[in-house]
Amino acid sequence: MAYPFKTLSISKIAVVGAGQIGPDIALHFAKSLSPYDVEVIVVDISQDALVLAETKIGKKIQKSVETGSFKPEQAERIKKSLIFSLDYERIRGAGMVVEAATEDARIKDNIFRQVEALTDDHCILLSNSSHLQPEVIFGNLQNQSRCLVAHYFFPAEINPVVEIVPGEKTDTAMADLLLAFYESIGKIPIRVKSAYGYAIDPIFEGLCQTAILCLEKGWGNEKEIDAAAVKALGLGVGPFTALNLTGGNPITAHGLDEMGRLVLPWFKTPVLLVEKNQRKEPWETAKRGELVSLDPEQEAKLIKIFQGAFFALSAFILDTGIVQIDDLNMACETSLVIKAPFSFMNELGIELAQDLTATFCAAHPGFPFPGSLQKAKEAGGWKLRDIVCRTKEQVLFITIRRPKVMNALNLAVLGQLQEALEEAKEDASVRAVVLTGFGVKAFVSGADLNMITSLKTPEEGVQNSRSFQSVLNYVADYPKPVVCALNGFAFGGGNELAMACTARITKKGLPIVFCQPEVNLGFIPGAGGTQRLPRIIGVEKAAEILRTGRPVTSKEALELGFIHQEAGGDLLSEAARLALDIADGKFKPKQISREPLPQNGSPIELEIGHLSKKIDEIIVRSIYDGYRMTLHDGLALESKLFGNCMQTEDMKLGLENFKINGPKAQAHFVHR
Repeated sequence: MAYPFKTLSISKIAVVGAGQIGPDIALHFAKSLSPYDVEVIVVDISQDALVLAETKIGKKIQKSVETGSFKPEQAERIKKSLIFSLDYERIRGAGMVVEAATEDARIKDNIFRQVEALTDDHCILLSNSSHLQPEVIFGNLQNQSRCLVAHYFFPAEINPVVEIVPGEKTDTAMADLLLAFYESIGKIPIRVKSAYGYAIDPIFEGLCQTAILCLEKGWGNEKEIDAAAVKALGLGVGPFTALNLTGGNPITAHGLDEMGRLVLPWFKTPVLLVEKNQRKEPWETAKRGELVSLDPEQEAKLIKIFQGAFFALSAFILDTGIVQIDDLNMACETSLVIKAPFSFMNELGIELAQDLTATFCAAHPGFPFPGSLQKAKEAGGWKLRDIVCRTKEQVLFITIRRPKVMNALNLAVLGQLQEALEEAKEDASVRAVVLTGFGVKAFVSGADLNMITSLKTPEEGVQNSRSFQSVLNYVADYPKPVVCALNGFAFGGGNELAMACTARITKKGLPIVFCQPEVNLGFIPGAGGTQRLPRIIGVEKAAEILRTGRPVTSKEALELGFIHQEAGGDLLSEAARLALDIADGKFKPKQISREPLPQNGSPIELEIGHLSKKIDEIIVRSIYDGYRMTLHDGLALESKLFGNCMQTEDMKLGLENFKINGPKAQAHFVHR
């Protein structure tokens, strides 16, 4: 077997290097591709390194079994797909080779010369360098069109971000293919232009440099500075702890001096870091659970320094033009476990962000004030989007990209969606639209529950519902066809958005295509679910699905007429063809009736188990009364009844249960 993806068919992947990160890269490939019987070969020149790598991976797999992340049979399949070898000949036949060796240009060059001799021109060659430009790594190879940097972050099998860095000779189509490939195996890839250190490491290493400079100046010890950095930036761990965990002292020391030479003179390896490397000592950091207290004045000083450094570094990288602002904002937050820099500046206030940055730059003469930050201040803040738009062959592709919350919707995202559609409305080069979600799990996981829990009164609930409905009505009334490409499940508001589209198409064999789970949380759909679903699949079937909150498979969705087809090949390509066929009049999807519809009989008796009887009364009224109204009036009724849910005890209980116990725990409703 092989993993088929667009023009790729991969039956073997080789990872060269069994040191710090290579085994983790191999584990992720094995986890993602073992269902397709893809072999993952780990090659190294050291038998000891291979033994350690196999042991390390084995422990991680066993831990995943113990925690329930892997089923025993899945773990066995993963282990079976992994091969550890001293023999470079095992690389032959690989469709992709990832080098994860020491950060040394000569070593990488030697590896890739050997790899090139063992592979054909269809094999993709990737380097997991953390700093070196592709032109430096691959400069001596004959065919550099298939060569790129794929920079992973620690720990590589868990951290989803990968920087994709093409060189000047890399085929553009190959870079596009790699971005899509990594998304298909669960990663969050971003495109970065060739530059030493790429986009994210200069920010991380710049913060480490800042922390060490604070230590040198006596503004705190390692523990105190770590604690201040965590509080200032929302970090998962402080800079000193991160350096210890990743074994990052040597590579950071080398990287800072090189960035000072090639990127910005401000970067320079601090004396203390040089000494730590010479003695091979870790930093003295807090133990797990240890509380670190700081003098309030000391803490405030450090917080301002770290925020100023973070804003200066992030805006500087943006100034270089090597990465898009939305990519950098999202990838920093996810890869470094830190506040998204540009969102953080907007949240804090752009004037305060500028003042903090100006103070940092004034204290560090080698760091110029970033021009992009000045422009952001003049514009009243950074303009950010959680959607990605691209136009290809007369089709506008809009991807909702909020991977941290599985593309959950809030009013800001809906506003961005409407804005993108408005921009394309009069564009003659756009004849149709395809709407999809980022990744492979979810189209949209629902409405952002932080937004729902922020609603306090019935009036706020009604207004929120109407705001959602307004954008979905805009989608439903759009003059060009909008096809929803369901790349994964659509829950709640995500499904309501899908139903507003002209047509729906999904990947073949999805175990869950849609679900309206609101009743599990103690409220009813508020963005049209109780009105559009009955008009698409019939009131009785819709009522059963809405009242029980049960999921629907792609097979059942097709049988119900909810989706128009299951895509056997590339989902977006098939969605684009369907959209253009609708635009050309070759295919006419069923229209949702906007008029009152006849309904005989009364609601059926239905076993709803632990669910709230009070909420069931409300949703029954919304479904059956709304069905007898025009769509316009039915939507207004739904908004009113959504607001009514906020007066119930069960909505409070449902949301509180979700917040504390997660989505799988049943709430103990009191039916009031």
